[in-house]
Amino acid sequence: MIADRKWVERNIGLDPLSRPAPLSTFAFRRAANSGGNVHIQDADIQREIIDFDSEGAEGREFLAFTTATGLSRFTDIPWPSNAPITDKTPHKGRAGALPKADVLVVTWTVDEAHALSRVLTPGKDSHSDYVSYTHNYDAISQDMKPGCPARQAKRLGAYWTGSIGNKSVVYFKSDSHMSQDGPKLPNQKVWTQILQETSPNLVITTGTAGGIGSQFEVGDVVVSPLVRFDCQKTFRRLDGLQYASSAPNATCFALAKALFTANAGQLPKDNTRPPSVTTIGLNQLNAGILTTDFFGFDTSNNFYNLQSRGDVSEMGDAVLGMVAKTMGASAPRWIAVRNVSDPQIKAEGTIRDQAHLAAQIYKAFGRWSTVCSAIVCWALIVAE
Repeated sequence: MIADRKWVERNIGLDPLSRPAPLSTFAFRRAANSGGNVHIQDADIQREIIDFDSEGAEGREFLAFTTATGLSRFTDIPWPSNAPITDKTPHKGRAGALPKADVLVVTWTVDEAHALSRVLTPGKDSHSDYVSYTHNYDAISQDMKPGCPARQAKRLGAYWTGSIGNKSVVYFKSDSHMSQDGPKLPNQKVWTQILQETSPNLVITTGTAGGIGSQFEVGDVVVSPLVRFDCQKTFRRLDGLQYASSAPNATCFALAKALFTANAGQLPKDNTRPPSVTTIGLNQLNAGILTTDFFGFDTSNNFYNLQSRGDVSEMGDAVLGMVAKTMGASAPRWIAVRNVSDPQIKAEGTIRDQAHLAAQIYKAFGRWSTVCSAIVCWALIVAE
């Protein structure tokens, strides 16, 4: 799939360049691209993707202006067994720490968290119900730049607890981000702390990503034990570092794909097939998750040189791999589960035009593609 302006018009109901969405549809106003503004910055688009809330005021405006659908259209998953169970009240650790759990699931953006909570903690929404996590916030936030999401929220994240089968699970929405916190990389401290507190056997980092290559469609899921930094700006010191965990147990992925069907109708109408699940092998070369320190989406002319380097690009998973390596033998197994929220973008107009196009696709389908990856997270936990 290659998305261009016509694709966006067919699937979202607007041409973001000739008929741009109004300012009221933006969570981070500086990301608004009025008339193809070439001065829009990567950091602004990153922040818009992180902050955009389809359940909030900007989301309601976006849904009214476009043909995109909100999670009010969500159809409950027809779980065959081992349905996710939401704790009535969340378990708590000592002195503000997270509780111990068999599995830790971490997601990142506001809309990712809405979708993941709808699937895995039914009855408790990430925004209105999850418990704020502030353990050691005062100390860690000293390394964060002013205005970043964690400092604005005055917390490191939010969480709830539940179970799948006989496995206890902590679901964590992080407000700390590699791309937003600043050059001291305090997100590394956040990862270290929440891993030490939960002591899980399995850690899943999950959420949206940009597909690399035209083979991916919106809603496809990549499951990878391989992560690599592709950093050209703030974190050039990390560029090329790569990390590996153990291979995932894929026994329930066929069942997961069958469960996508309940909500697949909310994905782009231009999709030519049901969403796929791609499992990355430990011996594959130039595959897996690319963690960029810029909004590095794939384009048909390979503007950011992502092709043949990975399967999807996002902005944080390799930090988990780095922290796990420093933990040595005490590190838990981990896996990255990323859903394609925006496909390859056609190289037309300026690169800022293309970035804006990718962001609008995310705003329309980020939550619905995340439903797919949340179901895959369930399958991995069931297979534990």
